[in-house]
Amino acid sequence: MTNYQWNCRTLTEQQKEIKDEITSELNLNPIVAQLLVQRGVTSSKEVHDFFRPQLNQGLHDPFLMKDMDKAVARLNEAIGNREKILIYGDYDVDGTSSVALVYKFLRSFYSSLDYYIPDRYDDGYGISEKGVDFAASEDVKLIIALDCGIKAQDMVSYAKTKGIDFIICDHHKPDDKLPEAVAVLDPKRADDEYPYPHLSACGVGFKFMQAFARDNGMNEMGLLYPLLDLCAISIATDIVPVTGENRLLSYYGLRRLNDSPCFGLKAIIQQCGLADKDLTNSDIVFKIGPRINAAGRMMCGKEAVDLLTAKDEKTAKVVAEKIAEYNESRKDLDKRVTEEAYQMVDSMDISAKKSILVYNPSWHKGVIGIVASRLTEHYYRPAVVLTTACGFASGSARSIQGFDVYSAINSCRDLVENFGGHTYAAGLTLPEQNIPELTKRFEQWVEEHITPVQQQKHLDIDMEVKFKEVSPRLYRNLKSLAPYGPGNSKPLFVARHIKDQGNTRLVGRNNEHIRLEMIDPETKFQHNGIAFNLSEKFDIVKSGKPFDIVFTIEENTYNSNNIQLLVKDIKESETNSIASVLAQLIRSKDDAVTIDAGLGDLHE
Repeated sequence: MTNYQWNCRTLTEQQKEIKDEITSELNLNPIVAQLLVQRGVTSSKEVHDFFRPQLNQGLHDPFLMKDMDKAVARLNEAIGNREKILIYGDYDVDGTSSVALVYKFLRSFYSSLDYYIPDRYDDGYGISEKGVDFAASEDVKLIIALDCGIKAQDMVSYAKTKGIDFIICDHHKPDDKLPEAVAVLDPKRADDEYPYPHLSACGVGFKFMQAFARDNGMNEMGLLYPLLDLCAISIATDIVPVTGENRLLSYYGLRRLNDSPCFGLKAIIQQCGLADKDLTNSDIVFKIGPRINAAGRMMCGKEAVDLLTAKDEKTAKVVAEKIAEYNESRKDLDKRVTEEAYQMVDSMDISAKKSILVYNPSWHKGVIGIVASRLTEHYYRPAVVLTTACGFASGSARSIQGFDVYSAINSCRDLVENFGGHTYAAGLTLPEQNIPELTKRFEQWVEEHITPVQQQKHLDIDMEVKFKEVSPRLYRNLKSLAPYGPGNSKPLFVARHIKDQGNTRLVGRNNEHIRLEMIDPETKFQHNGIAFNLSEKFDIVKSGKPFDIVFTIEENTYNSNNIQLLVKDIKESETNSIASVLAQLIRSKDDAVTIDAGLGDLHE
């Protein structure tokens, strides 16, 4: 049974005053006002900017990013000299969307262009010798690398021997020594003072093109706004914070995605059955993103760029159909490898272990990142999953909330050939013979640095609400807080002392879900809900006793004028009310504590 720690946020006295002020001044729903204050939105102007962000005012000057002037100067030179330019990117959604954005922007006025996406097996991750050799064979003089390259010191040096320059656009953590590229655009550089360090790789590419447009007197928004659907895709799928500049790009990117997506994304949206839906980041993460990713996972990510850069509906539809087939194969493979990984972990004694590392040379490299995520979620430990590719053990690491798996791998860097990533996700390559030592040292580092709080699954709850406060109107108000993501999570509520109305039942193929019909006995307000994979909590609901639920508010897909609660967890209510204490004291004849003393304890 999953046992979550519930952490319910509270406001300070100062925050309460601010909440009351903006509630009164702007006639806001108090619940929405509290959510805004919790997210650091504390003035009328900030509320206005949050609800109605202005693209032409909210974006930072791209030339504030280190090396941006050098990058623009080299691109100007390349175009002026009619040099062949290669756009080089990673094979995941952020990488392929980055390549598509830069390529589509440049091709609108320049034709000597091509793009290259490495193959997971033939190239491996990042800049490869094969990729550089391809560039040389095509007489390329400039490579613009996106979502990779920040650690490609050797390959950038190798490219120089071929007469090829690099501009690197990355957002991964750099080493102390940077590649000797013409320009290294990465807001995570230690010497970079760019105001917003959390851009996706596509966001860095966007800033580069914005700077180029500005330097050349172009209509930057006229050329770049149509490409924001690609930014929205990258921000949602790469799980970067949806705050600051990312929120602005995501907000307008989603608007573009809903109103006028590019041909490739339109084909995917139709494929997913989302054509008539108001698309959100959740739709990108769970439906659109996995299909785009499937090309790089199962075949070659270049097909994803072919899709995203398609110039007509017919071409986009053909490529989308191929990618849909890859996605079905990916699902089958993902399921099989995940089951094998579960069996492998279950055969170990992991009760005392703080981490998981599994290796099977036969596993398909394209799904091991997904499998690592599933292991982390299922066993709630940092997990590394390895297979064999390009003569090395290669794999992915995923982490639990609050724990830096990148630093854990960095502590073992002498064992690996290559690695990179973020706090919660990383990739690595190492000689197969180093796996036992990596397993030992990775576990040792995790054990020494992970905290008891990090090892406890928890739900960060925004506030407690009553059933009578939950309404379709509140749901519509909450939609104005979107787009949701890290740093601006979908509001999570708790309702206490709820009871089953009588018709709650188990549903699903294996009765793994609960269809809830609930009532607040105090106010008589009723709500329906669904609790996915919480069948072990069914007895709590049907016991007849009050229970508490943690939930988000969702639209009922079968009735757009209604809502339902998506229940994340269920617990028995604590009987700590004054009435219950009084009742217990009265029933306990032998209890020496007086009723007055009992009430006094409650007031302390």
